[in-house]
Amino acid sequence: MKDLVEVIAKSLVDHPDEVVVTETEKEDAIVVVLKVLPEDMGKVIGRQGRIAKAIRTVVKAGASKTTKKVIVDIM
Repeated sequence: MKDLVEVIAKSLVDHPDEVVVTETEKEDAIVVVLKVLPEDMGKVIGRQGRIAKAIRTVVKAGASKTTKKVIVDIM
């Protein structure tokens, strides 16, 4: 999931070298944290959160084979 979020985020932002994605596994969930520069935040979130919601939907579809829930946090 980490690689998927990283590829999507790097294609959206102006500074792809500054994109940092970390993945943490918990008992019942996988937490993916996406960090971008403040000036790129709007590009990742989108109007009314549409792009962020689309990213979460794609990751959820990619994780459908696992039994764990996937959470994407954007910071």
